[in-house]
Amino acid sequence: MSDENESIASNKSVDTFVKDINKRLSLPTDLHLPESFISKQLESPEFMGPLSRASRRQSLSEIGFGRTETYIKLYVLGQGTYATVFKGKSRLTDNLVALKEIRLEHEEGAPCTAIREVSLLKELRHANIVTLHDIIHTEKSLTLVFEYLDKDLKQFMDESGGSLHLNNVKLFLFQLLRGLAYCHRRRILHRDLKPQNLLINEKGELKLGDFGLARAKSVPTRTYSNEVVTLWYRPPDVLLGSTQYSTQIDMWSVGCIFYEMVNGRPLFPGSSVEDQLKLIFSVLGTPARDCWPHLEIPYSFPKYVRESLSSKVPRLDRTAVDLLERFLCYDARKRISAVDAMHHPYFEDLGPEVLTLSDDESIFSLPSVQFFHFYPKYNMSKH
Repeated sequence: MSDENESIASNKSVDTFVKDINKRLSLPTDLHLPESFISKQLESPEFMGPLSRASRRQSLSEIGFGRTETYIKLYVLGQGTYATVFKGKSRLTDNLVALKEIRLEHEEGAPCTAIREVSLLKELRHANIVTLHDIIHTEKSLTLVFEYLDKDLKQFMDESGGSLHLNNVKLFLFQLLRGLAYCHRRRILHRDLKPQNLLINEKGELKLGDFGLARAKSVPTRTYSNEVVTLWYRPPDVLLGSTQYSTQIDMWSVGCIFYEMVNGRPLFPGSSVEDQLKLIFSVLGTPARDCWPHLEIPYSFPKYVRESLSSKVPRLDRTAVDLLERFLCYDARKRISAVDAMHHPYFEDLGPEVLTLSDDESIFSLPSVQFFHFYPKYNMSKH
């Protein structure tokens, strides 16, 4: 064999080997493996055998995972009490990433919200859930490396002049339900759904983010904190102190977000728990005392009569209003589930194929599903 043919054969064998490494370590296909790592593995027959957890961890470290120097910080995207989020770039893929750097207090260690977010996101792989690519743990910080998305739903609505095109409302809502259905099948409650925690890229793909308050709920009767979900998106039973909730807590939030995408403003923008309940009751009617027999209602409210939700969302047809009403039920047990909502007639025009996609497939992989791109100043009120 000539030197040229040997070189071609060698390149093919290396390419095959790299693909095998990517598959065995569950690495992204666009990852640039360091040449030193490839050379070492080619010379190591042990790699071809079954991978132990320790050897897998060592291989990932040698590639560059878990190392601060693997990522370039570009600029700050946001800052909170315990964490700063940077827009960054991965040296391994050249892709943009979001770096959530959590400061560690020596007295307290990692915040429980960070530990919870890591433990849950490590197990979640879905087209409509933000991907956690890497975790970097140093003495002073814990950095979570996420896929980068351009903006959140709140920013998207603001740039669109408020209300969204009804086609895009439907696509965003379906993707939100897909991500939630995946979580709920695994008994994971998000518990903090709001437009700021729903991330969107330029394709129109929506992904659930910020799982800091999420919980894995393995026992249906277990009690949880009622100090969850931003006030405007919190169901009334939780506002009144209920801790015996399940996946239905997220479905009320979905209803509030659905309304907000259609009308361009929050449905119940309360300033306190009492004000929040008053706003809810003024629209959905004051509930009877036996609506929540296990809860005390420490406030006194007028006897509000239920309004027709169709008058609040004139852009929606009767089918869409029916779905909205099914999200906003006082009785948590009667709220529609994420899976049942995906099968609601409101989504019929998306076609049956959207219900058979694998977890890692985007709805935009279907030619029949089209996102409407538009100029931010475009008036959506009649569409």
